[in-house]
Amino acid sequence: MSKQFDVLVIGAGPAGYIAAIRAAQLGFSVACAEGNAYADPKGEPRLGGTCLNVGCIPSKALLASSEEFEKIQHHLDDHGISVSSAKVDVAKMVGRKNAIVDKMTGGIQFLFRKNKVTLLKGYGKFVGKTDAGVQVDVAGEVFTAKQVIVATGSKARHLAGIPVDNKLICDNEGALNFDAIPKKLGVIGAGVIGLELGSVWRRLGADVEILEAAPSFLAAADEGVAKEMQKIFTKQGLKISTGVKIGDVATTKKGVVVNYTDAAGAAQKLECDRLIVSVGRVPNTDGLNLEAIGLKANERGQIDVNDHCQTAVAGVWAIGDVVRGPMLAHKGEEEGVMVAELIAGQAGHCNFNTIPWVIYTSPEVAWVGATEQQLKAEGRTYKVGSFPFMANGRALGQGDSQGFVKILADAKTDEVLGAHIINSHASDLIAEVVMAMEFKAASEDIGRICHAHPSLSEVVKEAALACDKRALNM
Repeated sequence: MSKQFDVLVIGAGPAGYIAAIRAAQLGFSVACAEGNAYADPKGEPRLGGTCLNVGCIPSKALLASSEEFEKIQHHLDDHGISVSSAKVDVAKMVGRKNAIVDKMTGGIQFLFRKNKVTLLKGYGKFVGKTDAGVQVDVAGEVFTAKQVIVATGSKARHLAGIPVDNKLICDNEGALNFDAIPKKLGVIGAGVIGLELGSVWRRLGADVEILEAAPSFLAAADEGVAKEMQKIFTKQGLKISTGVKIGDVATTKKGVVVNYTDAAGAAQKLECDRLIVSVGRVPNTDGLNLEAIGLKANERGQIDVNDHCQTAVAGVWAIGDVVRGPMLAHKGEEEGVMVAELIAGQAGHCNFNTIPWVIYTSPEVAWVGATEQQLKAEGRTYKVGSFPFMANGRALGQGDSQGFVKILADAKTDEVLGAHIINSHASDLIAEVVMAMEFKAASEDIGRICHAHPSLSEVVKEAALACDKRALNM
């Protein structure tokens, strides 16, 4: 007889491990299956999924290290501080990143023990369904659960004809583990991953060229933000070409050669020491044996679900990167909490309109809600309030006055519809507007809240006031 649980989660990434912990907090017997070792020396499953192991956490560690180096090289002189002969130890930098990853993944194991979540070591796949529940095979052993949550995440999308070896041609995993700074780095894809990793190695001294197939830069962002960030990145030294069509890619003794056609239709060639391919991600639904319980992946490889992440099979849920919506760790976490609470009979909730987006470059870019182009397409009347960081004393004192806060509000009701921020602390500042939008606040509400002085958050207040043309400091 197979071992039984109330809830079994397949996958221990941000969506999965949060779902497992929340379900355990609600009194269920919970198991979580994870098989990805991520080059663990002992071959043990590495918890935390792509995010903690080869995504969000390690990339931010390298971004922080490269920012420190760039400050020493280019910005300390403004403060009257002189430093000479600064050098980069790539091995030590990568080692620091790995130590942070080890600490974070080990922390999840502690949380599992604390909350009495049983870790099942191995990949999970469906076997079938009985009166007792859904059967899942993990490393050859069959377990039964009343409720199963699929949270198997995603993997890097690769392009046909471009073999990724994570040595010369890399996806996000290989790009986090370079053993030396490339003199010339090519990047295919000007999305979040391409811009972040391109920025890391550019700061450390690489000549970085990014090729993007889309006709415009950062099409998902507000047009004003995209235009400003393209200027900033270009000034920093990133070479960005949009509207390109990638042709043959070949490795040579010297590195990689990328043949492509530019936006004007002219044949071009990019020769680089290393190439990063960052063209999006695809759901990890292969190997789940969905057919065994009457499910199948859609044409995009996703599992179809309703607004509450329920699949067409009773007792089976799917969350995170394997379902519709943005492939963001925090979105998956919110869905994991929602599903656990729904299973418990509570009113689980996930508002997709208030999920923030962040690009962790320098400066950071963050936004939530609607863009101007979306509001125009909807025919919705709106007003705009914008305020620059160059008029903020704290930003000037920190030597970081690039960017602005832009708030969009309904022209009639004043409800905040969206916000867009360019600043080194944008990922933190956007939270205030997320909170405001979740409670249906008006721009006036933000403008009437007392903000500490001097602080960067004052720019959010000034942008809100600017919606009614009453900014106080400009």
